[in-house]
Order: sequence, then C-alpha cells, then structure tokens
Amino acid sequence: MKKINFIDSIRNPIITEKATILSEQNKTVFKVHEKANKKNIKKNIEKIFKVNVTKVNIINRKTKIKIKQGRKTYKSGYKKAIVTLKKGQSIDLTAGI
Repeated sequence: MKKINFIDSIRNPIITEKATILSEQNKTVFKVHEKANKKNIKKNIEKIFKVNVTKVNIINRKTKIKIKQGRKTYKSGYKKAIVTLKKGQSIDLTAGI
C-alpha cells in the first residue's frame, strides 16, 4: 500500500452555507483522501495550518445515481472531515497555505 503524502490527504476545503455556520463553532470542513484516517488528518491539519486540533469527525458521502435525459449518470462519492480547533484559533481559507 502506498503511503499518503500529508498535503495529498487534505484535498480542498468545503465552503457551503452549513460549513460557514460550523465555522462559528471553531469547526472547519475539508474534503479528504479516501484512505485517510482521523490521526492522519489531525496531524496533517496541524502541520499545514499550524493550529491545534481537538477533534476530527469523518463522514463518507456515498456515490449517487442520477437520471439525466433518460441516462444513468453517477455523482461520485467522497470523504469529508469536520475538524474542531482549539478555542480562539481559526483557519483563514481565503489566504491560502
């Protein structure tokens, strides 16, 4: 099994209405690699953004079948992580890495 690079395990941040509501509670949502686990995600977020992570929750989105113009198409699934930061810390997603 190939080892996942720490930058590759965090794909991109998810910026939705629900994610912005969670940011008021010191939580940030990221799309992550399918084989990443909680320990890897915590270590990588702390390494990339230089913050203290207190908790990581993982959600697997399943692949969905859509019917478009009589044909089946697939909306791919992904894994997302909700990262809770230490009180008083935040990640500025607009500034970049």
